[in-house]
Amino acid sequence: MKNPKILLRVSVIGTVLVALCCFTPILVVLLGSVGLAALTGYLDVVLLPALALFIGLTLYALWRKKRYDSRR
Repeated sequence: MKNPKILLRVSVIGTVLVALCCFTPILVVLLGSVGLAALTGYLDVVLLPALALFIGLTLYALWRKKRYDSRR
């Protein structure tokens, strides 16, 4: 990516969405309403690594943005 601001936006939006789904019962209610409540036991297996990935991506985007801004 040429512009690190886009990467930063995507990573922050992803982090916020995963954090919302991880720390609030949004997905539990949603899965229960569509009849997939049995999958709620596996949410932590998916959401916690996704949260770690998006936090790492956000940190990388911040580092790239800082490096990009210092060159200009």
